[in-house]
Amino acid sequence: MAQPFYTECWKYCNVYGVEPVQVIVDDKGGLDCVLHARLETVLMRDSDSSPLSWAASNVFIYQVDALMFDLEDSVILREKDAACGLVYHALPHPLYQEVETIVRVNALDSAYGLADLQAVVRGGTDIVRLPKTTDMAREIAAIEADCGRPVGSTGLLTVIESAQGITNAVAIAQASPRLMGIALGAENYARNLCTERSPEDIELFFARCSLLPAARAADIQAFDTVYSDANNEAGFLQETALIKPLGFDGKSLINPWQIELLHKVFAPIVIAVAHARQVVEAAEAVEQEGRGVTQR
Repeated sequence: MAQPFYTECWKYCNVYGVEPVQVIVDDKGGLDCVLHARLETVLMRDSDSSPLSWAASNVFIYQVDALMFDLEDSVILREKDAACGLVYHALPHPLYQEVETIVRVNALDSAYGLADLQAVVRGGTDIVRLPKTTDMAREIAAIEADCGRPVGSTGLLTVIESAQGITNAVAIAQASPRLMGIALGAENYARNLCTERSPEDIELFFARCSLLPAARAADIQAFDTVYSDANNEAGFLQETALIKPLGFDGKSLINPWQIELLHKVFAPIVIAVAHARQVVEAAEAVEQEGRGVTQR
């Protein structure tokens, strides 16, 4: 193991008040941020202290528009602290610096929400995705000020996943100037309606049509829900072909093979690109000639 990791071992032992011990690591090619997180989790679980210093996988090799780490539903309770540490160490890693990072945290009123915020804001995430609440801006501002990040630099992405959320979509979309987008959480939303997901998505139509104008009125982006049947390419394309003309800006994904398919659906067609260039050229000509309008 490289010398820098030994240095980190001594540092973490001191932070958590643990007597120096011999550490034997079989890294199996793991990234250094993963090794640091695993070590710190072990020390933290065996310590009474909870300092604020606190995965990553190979997702950085894919050409994604943004990368979302999930600390909520995808993490079992006994591994919440480990997952939080992994994300904290992954966020500043050089491999993740060329992509926008989002972290889906646990609710602030849960046993894990505040610890998640402390870790991901200090770790440098670009955006925090909120579950079932939008009242985190004050806590984030305090953490930013304490750790030296510019106050207001952490964006928020809220998710609507209940009937009450859809009913209050306009108010939610305007709840904080930090909000950059609003997303639909279809699985929880369907359960809240006491129904199930259908291949036609008829149970989501009202929610989608409510979420979109709320986002536009607040001048933020709208993101569709994940397509959870990871092996159904035809179903994914059908759903994506539906949400693009509705007006969504993008869609959350859970499988790398969906990335290229989504990009192809959302990519502007050749005719649209040519028309856009003609409009820009015509507008520039009108401005140079001092005329007020043109027709194209």
